[in-house]
This record gives sequence, C-alpha cells and structure tokens, in this order.
Amino acid sequence: MADERFAGTMTGAWLPGNHTVDLREVPVPRPGPGQVLLRMAASTICGSDLRAIYRGHVGPEPYDDVIAGHEPCGQVVETVSGSKFSVGDRVVVYHIVGCGHCRNCRAGSYITCSATFPDKLAYGYQRDGGHADYLLAEEQSCLPLPDELSFLDGACVACGFGTAYEAILRAEVSGRDAVLVTGLGPVGLAAALLAKAMGAERVIGMDIGAARVDLARSLNAVDDAIMGDGDVSAVVDQVLGMTGGRGCEVAVDCSGSSAARAVALRSSRADARVVMVGEGGRIELDVSADLIHPQRRLIGSWVTSVPHMADLLEHLVRWDLHPESIVTARFPLAEAGLAYATADAGEGGKVAIVMDLPV
Repeated sequence: MADERFAGTMTGAWLPGNHTVDLREVPVPRPGPGQVLLRMAASTICGSDLRAIYRGHVGPEPYDDVIAGHEPCGQVVETVSGSKFSVGDRVVVYHIVGCGHCRNCRAGSYITCSATFPDKLAYGYQRDGGHADYLLAEEQSCLPLPDELSFLDGACVACGFGTAYEAILRAEVSGRDAVLVTGLGPVGLAAALLAKAMGAERVIGMDIGAARVDLARSLNAVDDAIMGDGDVSAVVDQVLGMTGGRGCEVAVDCSGSSAARAVALRSSRADARVVMVGEGGRIELDVSADLIHPQRRLIGSWVTSVPHMADLLEHLVRWDLHPESIVTARFPLAEAGLAYATADAGEGGKVAIVMDLPV
C-alpha cells in the first residue's frame, strides 16, 4: 500500500543549458517493483554535468529534460513488497541503469551496457537524478552505505571517487610505483588520495591552477605538487628531477588537456602504465617514440563497475579515508544555481548540494 506521506510535491533542479539552473515543483515519484524511494541527503556536482549539460547539451550522453544530478546518496523512505531494502537504509546510487541482460551488465558494468535508450538510462541525463528532495531509484543501482561513511562521502563515491578508483585499479598501483596525476580537480584529487591509500611509493600532482595545487597539498593528497604553465618540457623536467631521471611507473591524466596528457606520457618511464580519465580533447603522440619503444601501456578508463564500487566503499572504511574531504563548497537545493556557478569556476574541489533529512 502506498505511503500517503509522499503524496505531495517536491523541488527538483533542471539544467536547460546556457549556464542556467531551473528549480521546479513536481509530484513526489512512487516506487514500483524493483524500485525504492530515497530521501536525498547529498548530491554532488560532476565535471561531466558542467561540460555536457550546464554549459550546453553536448556529448555522448544526451540530456532528456530530467532532474539533474548523477551523484546521489540518500535514505530509503518507501519500498514495495519483496524489496531487498528496508525503510531507513542508507544507500549510494550507482548512476547508470543497464539492461541487465548483456555481458557487461551481468558483470556489473552498467556504464558499458550494450543497450541504448530506453534500456540504458543515466540518472540526471535520461531519468530523474539526485538534485531533488526525493529520488526514485532502481534497486540494481543501490549499494548500502557503511555506517562509518557520511552521506556526503557516499555522494562523492557515486561517480567521482568511483571513477578515480577504477583508474587506479586499471593502473595496478602498488608500493613499487611513483604516480603522477595531471589535473587536480575532484577526480584528480580522488585519484591521488586513492593511489596513496593503495600504497604508492610517491604521488606527484600537477595542475595549472594555484588554488587546486594548494588544496592537494593541504589534503596531503600528493607528496609533491607542480604548477603547470603550458610548457610541457619544463614540467616533464621537474617530474624527471623528482624521480631520479627515470620517470613515473604510473601516470593518470584527469584533466582532458592535450598538454597535460603529453606531460603524463613523457613523464612516465619505460613499461609505465598511462591512464586517460579526463573527458574530451585530443592527444598527439609519436607512436614509436611514446608507446612502442618504451613499451608503455596507454589505458582508457571511464566509470567503475558496481562490484568495484562496493569494494571501494568497504576499503574506504578500512583506510579511514573520507571522500567528503575534497568538498570545498556546500549549498542547499534552493541555491543550486550558485552551486553550479561555483563548480563551473573550477577553482576549488568538489561542490555539493546537501539536504536536511527528517529526524
């Protein structure tokens, strides 16, 4: 039987494009089979939201005039008979709903589901996301949030930290490695923190923004930080100087900048693993000199899988690592426009929209 407490309306935030945010009142959704209703607690802003929706509707994931926000975390407030969740459960929402039948979905990698709309949907892109008072979520998307982690920790994991974790896993980071992270935005900060948690011998960070370099230092996310100025050779020389002239065993580009990607490649040693995470842009390389002769591995990494996200949540508790440490600005839902403008300025860490849960 439906819970009449949720029969009213709620506020949600839409992104019409052209750097605008539109707040609207809509009915609270009701769960059906395989679904739960969540009271939102935190919903962070991703760089993809800025690039592909807020500034203008572009990119591979079309925006279908829905409530924005694909990094949600909240509490179950309504279920249906047979649900595997209970009212009061705290959950992180993996932001893609896959077809559930293809090879990739069976492995828990909904992000690489072979289906297309309407069998593959992203929260905040083709179905309502987390920038609202409530979210209708598929049970397949929900992972239990450990008691030791905050709702804001969970929202950061939903995409950003999950994305960084997948890159670090693909790079096979260990205590034998010096790791270079180019681009110290939220994903870069996460990658640096996770590389250190996974035992990297040394983590070097590079960004062109002084505020982000300072933030990385203040969080102890990096052992060394470099201010980039567009001179690729000068930055490469600094990295080589920090590594005894050998270069790094792992480089992770989180910037999407062609120059930063060149730094990542040229600052890595022979047999290095170079991971591309930052969206957009291009890369120019001399295949023989940059890849074949040094036998470097160039690896693409997008979003993590559900099983890896579950592993990450467990390990964050064991490492006593709280993703919310990279959040530098928090706004209520009513100030979603200011939240997006702050995130778009690109001068700090993660920006979050936070809601007060009922007692």
